[in-house]
Amino acid sequence: MTIWNLSHIIGKTAHGMNSTFVNDVMSKNVLSLDKSTSLQEAAEHMKKLCIGCVIVTDDNGPIGIITERDFVTKIAAEGRPLFTEIKEVMSSPLITIDSEETIWEASELMKEKLIHKLPVKENNEIIGIITTTDIVKIASIGSDSEMRKICDQILLRMKNE
Repeated sequence: MTIWNLSHIIGKTAHGMNSTFVNDVMSKNVLSLDKSTSLQEAAEHMKKLCIGCVIVTDDNGPIGIITERDFVTKIAAEGRPLFTEIKEVMSSPLITIDSEETIWEASELMKEKLIHKLPVKENNEIIGIITTTDIVKIASIGSDSEMRKICDQILLRMKNE
């Protein structure tokens, strides 16, 4: 599944997407590391915590993000040494969304910026992260419920015939 197809899928469950908020589905398991942290250390933390990204900080303020995809495209593919500081490969500026925004708004922002992980902020502090996987899960829940309604209607018609 690609981010470009996400809006099409979500469009089918737009009503649910407009009434579900980012803070309802975001993960609160967020790893923040100082910009001088090595790639090796960042990868070890990501593996230990089973997470797919790191928020890069400077003086405890968020300045960027490094993702699993960055480890493939900016590190392994370019042959960077593992002692490289994460600030050298982070994506910056950090694109964020407010915790009170809807899932629909999050998916639109992700589509527009071509990103898969979106840090969630509240009072200028990163409090969580929402991913395309989180959004697809919400969309599929809506699809299942719509499918159940259709099946129920078919069964009801069959009983009446």
